[in-house]
Amino acid sequence: MPAIDPDKVRRETTEEFLRVRGPGGQHRNKSETGVRLRHLPTGIVVTAVENRSRARNRKIAWERLLERLAARSKRRKKRVATKPPAASRADRIEKKRKRSRVKTERRKPSAED
Repeated sequence: MPAIDPDKVRRETTEEFLRVRGPGGQHRNKSETGVRLRHLPTGIVVTAVENRSRARNRKIAWERLLERLAARSKRRKKRVATKPPAASRADRIEKKRKRSRVKTERRKPSAED
């Protein structure tokens, strides 16, 4: 798994600052403290709007972006197919037999019976 180069990620990412809503009053509403990062090659978008500080939001957004990129580049383990145990198969067949009997008994009697 290749290591993520933060400098390369910064070059491939656009940064936007936005006004955020919610608690914080007039100081929050009149300044653009929210941060949105778009990683252009992957299309990943992260935002941070928790704090009234643009610097803190920016730091949080970069951490989130690097975390998402790391998770994306992580290889998944290959699934190993397994067979159900014999007891499980026998139990399943027995349940099918019981269900079949219930349905058979529920039918209307035919003219031959």
